[in-house]
Amino acid sequence: MVTEALGWVATAVFVGSYFCARPAALRAVQMLGATLWMVYGFHINATPVIVANALVFAAAAWTFARSHVIGPTLARRD
Repeated sequence: MVTEALGWVATAVFVGSYFCARPAALRAVQMLGATLWMVYGFHINATPVIVANALVFAAAAWTFARSHVIGPTLARRD
């Protein structure tokens, strides 16, 4: 029952990410959704679910960092 609920929550977060207007919010919701999916993947012992969402998390984290940490730092050097 808990595992199924986790899958539905992960689905809701994933769908909700399509309604994010700001890129930072989109990345944060993507990272949350990916985390939930990875936990779900561990619960059902599904390596492809875990790996795919680890990649999604990494991509979202990288683009978030690039725009909030790396980008502003580079902009200040000019």
